[in-house]
Amino acid sequence: MLLALGIFMVTLILVIWQPRGLPIGTTAVMGAMVALALGVVNSADVWTVTSIVWDATLAFIGIILLSMVLDEIGFFEWSALKMARLSGGNGHLMFVYILILGALVSALFANDGAALILTPIVLAKMKHLKLNPLAMFAFLMAGGFIGDSASNPLVISNLTNIVTAGYFHLGFWEYAQTMFLPNLLSILASIVVLGLYFRKDIPARIDITHLSSPESAIKNVIMFRLSWFFLALLMVGYFIGDHYHLPISVFALGGALLFLALATYFKATKPIMTIKAAPWQVVWFSIGLYVVVYGLKNAGLTTYLAGVITHLHSMGNGVAVIGTGFLSAILSSVMNNMPTIMIMDIAIGQSGHTALAYANIIGCNLGPKMTPIGSLATLLWLHVLRQKGVTITWGEYMKVGMVITPPVLLVALLGLL
Repeated sequence: MLLALGIFMVTLILVIWQPRGLPIGTTAVMGAMVALALGVVNSADVWTVTSIVWDATLAFIGIILLSMVLDEIGFFEWSALKMARLSGGNGHLMFVYILILGALVSALFANDGAALILTPIVLAKMKHLKLNPLAMFAFLMAGGFIGDSASNPLVISNLTNIVTAGYFHLGFWEYAQTMFLPNLLSILASIVVLGLYFRKDIPARIDITHLSSPESAIKNVIMFRLSWFFLALLMVGYFIGDHYHLPISVFALGGALLFLALATYFKATKPIMTIKAAPWQVVWFSIGLYVVVYGLKNAGLTTYLAGVITHLHSMGNGVAVIGTGFLSAILSSVMNNMPTIMIMDIAIGQSGHTALAYANIIGCNLGPKMTPIGSLATLLWLHVLRQKGVTITWGEYMKVGMVITPPVLLVALLGLL
């Protein structure tokens, strides 16, 4: 256990620290190779992990690739400007609309897509509107929070969702039905809690007269119009795939490549550059880190957690759901939600209480908001902000995250009861 834990901790520290710009995928693979060499895992474990995560990882790549093409068309900038215009200059209404936009982007294009693409757009608009530092901090923190808190509704909304749905064979429609109410409650709770927390920092009126028109953001009219029909057809494809039990990556990655081909035909993007810019390191990150995590499973950690889950279940369904959700949340905030989702999935499977998989997802999606290291999306979000000259310290982040996360998490979990 100590050896497995030591390999995991060193790997996780290097993933978060990224010394000399070391890619996260390379670090994770190095950790997996060390675990394999020291006998913490074996070659059969590597194959098991790969069979678990390949579909989820390729689907995630597809979702991000689709988001990147839409961004090049001007789809997201048009959306942000549209929301700002709809507010009519009412600061609090704009705050709510930005949260709703973040929730929609997260639902359809994953929380990492929201962090990578929507964050710089919102930041640019906030600067253009000349908001003071406190107001800008409020909008940015809210946007970062909603990206994860609203990433529950669909299997494609978060890599954690895809992994768990694949692990427990949860259908696209089954998943969406179960998560509809918890996600709706999570969004409403996020709006209320964030609005109350930042109520003094949000200006009553914002001058939007200098904002560009939404139409000016559209870089390719044909592809912009086509994108609405394509996204609708893609959503239908997910349900068809669910009916025939097809891998979700068939539609997520296949659809993204088809959309990229269309964008290339209409000269809306440069395909080679777009494909190169896709986060391929996530493939190696997923496989490598999960191999390291599997070492913790072999050492007995998941057996212990399965015992905790069984004990919670013995005290009633409500205690089991809330207890599992908060257990996943705390583990995610300390050791990142990607390893947590797999450890907890295995533990839930061992306990036999597979219905708690949904509580695990909610805990792993919201719990990371308590600390900056909790999720890949938050790390990406902080990285994007630093690139744009905005630095949010760990203290500033946790001061907000520790306060607003628990009540939103509780409300979301109540939706499962």
